[in-house]
Amino acid sequence: MGDVADQGLVRQWHDLLALHAAVSSTLEARLQEEHGLGVTEFEALEALVRNDEGQCRGADLTEVVHLSQSATSRLVARMERAGFVERSMCEMDRRGIFVRLTETGRQRYEQAKPTHRAVLAEMLDPQGPDSSARAPVSGSPTKSFRSARLST
Repeated sequence: MGDVADQGLVRQWHDLLALHAAVSSTLEARLQEEHGLGVTEFEALEALVRNDEGQCRGADLTEVVHLSQSATSRLVARMERAGFVERSMCEMDRRGIFVRLTETGRQRYEQAKPTHRAVLAEMLDPQGPDSSARAPVSGSPTKSFRSARLST
């Protein structure tokens, strides 16, 4: 690739990183302020809500929340202390654990979901109410990112 193409890719990469940082920071602040949840806690609750059984293996949750195994274990411990989840041993593999959503966790997720979606709409919808206040992004990083993922 030529220097111009490389510069464009690097600019898009930096724009994507900046967008991710801005959205993550805003989500963290709003979810914490309004619901006492961090982004990772919300993502874990959402993963459990989306699972038909309301539970998943700890290792699967690790993949969803993009944390290390030990960080996920600490996350689950915090969520268990808050009453959002319960842990149980996997009957088939005694080394594994299941993380199950509690009714308290489901309720907290349902309370926080509108805030989460509002932040995403405010920050990612190009036609959203604050679109003129956002920093210009070269091209559309989300569109470029989706295109890149589809072409691989």
